[in-house]
Amino acid sequence: MIRLSTSDPGFEREFTALVNARREADADVARDVRTIVASVRDEGDAALQAFTKKFDHHDLNQTGWRIEKAEWLAAHQSLSAELRDALELAAERIATYHLKQKPEDSDTVDSAGVRLGARWNAIQNAGIYIPGGRAAYPSSVLMNAIPAKVAGVERLVMVTPTPNGEVNPLVLAAAHIAGVDEIWRIGGAQAIAALAYGTGRIGAVDVITGPGNAWVAEAKRQLYGVVGIDMVAGPSEIVVVADGRNDPEWIAADLLSQAEHDPTSQSILFTDDAGFAKAVADAVDLQIGTLATAQVARASWDANGAIIVTANLMEAMPLVDRLAPEHLELACDDPQPLFDRVRHAGSVFLGRLTPEAIGDYVAGPNHVLPTGRRARFASGLSVLDFMKRTSFLQLDQGALAAIGPAAIALAEAEGLPAHAKSVASRLAGDQTETLL
Repeated sequence: MIRLSTSDPGFEREFTALVNARREADADVARDVRTIVASVRDEGDAALQAFTKKFDHHDLNQTGWRIEKAEWLAAHQSLSAELRDALELAAERIATYHLKQKPEDSDTVDSAGVRLGARWNAIQNAGIYIPGGRAAYPSSVLMNAIPAKVAGVERLVMVTPTPNGEVNPLVLAAAHIAGVDEIWRIGGAQAIAALAYGTGRIGAVDVITGPGNAWVAEAKRQLYGVVGIDMVAGPSEIVVVADGRNDPEWIAADLLSQAEHDPTSQSILFTDDAGFAKAVADAVDLQIGTLATAQVARASWDANGAIIVTANLMEAMPLVDRLAPEHLELACDDPQPLFDRVRHAGSVFLGRLTPEAIGDYVAGPNHVLPTGRRARFASGLSVLDFMKRTSFLQLDQGALAAIGPAAIALAEAEGLPAHAKSVASRLAGDQTETLL
């Protein structure tokens, strides 16, 4: 774990190294993914069956390719009342939040008499990837499926790996609640390729969203253009800005909430209190020993964790922007002045009583967020990822007369005479040839 202070002589050099550190997997996954994608594109279901047998250790012809809705319903009905209520509360809150994101069509006539506007339509077919390897996350089902359904997606396909043929019933229950239409027992880069190209069994989709490992992320990157994607996601990360009035046990738990995801996850604390910094570091070391995820959390904290002491909390804010974190907690009495300085962050959690973990499950905003400093130019998953905008315009003779000559001048300047003629002929009627 890195310990830094802005008062250290070498701080800028060491902080820059922290910002630029690469935490993605070291393996050359791009080559492997290209091979997998090509195999699925060319061989379809046969490739899916072979890759599933190799990586997930079961035969799709025996365990079944598709998980039928009766199994989803049974999984939902078998939940304890507490878990069912929790999933349904989360689904309700996520739907309510995302409903407010739906854009409105526009249709206006401007001062030149031109009718112009935009119409929004939902993506017709969407696919969501739900991890099933290291852990299974029903919350990810809700966060990906509900915005798609709110947008109006007609066919929503879920793919999820089922190692040894086993599937987490919570994932099936969440799919039932969220309104998924199909679930297939496939994962990895091969699942992304199947959704992008389609196979004999699985129909192609128009956009793919959802988190996954390095191979899944690379497959989405390679297939962007064949299919739309939400983002290329990397390891989870959290930045906490906290003063010394916080309970160090709380902040330690917040840092570990991301460290336990993966050995490549990153957790960083900024504080203006050196004594509090030490107390948090000590609390992290103690809490790790109590976690079922201790091995992963320890690897992440030791390799990628950092505690940075600043002169005051405001001094931390430009440093936070340089990190552009996936999650940002502002744990102090009045977080708004700090929040006002934030430009780059996937999602921000304001105040001492707003842990990042609440956003993972039941708050409402989406937990699929940009990582690896991509919050500088990207946003979290939303309804807009499952919609597209079509612009339109309509001119009458007066509107064409008002703006057409400028179009002709620009077309001629660009050396495109057919462009100019298409406008000029409408302006001049039978006099087109003379005008040109």
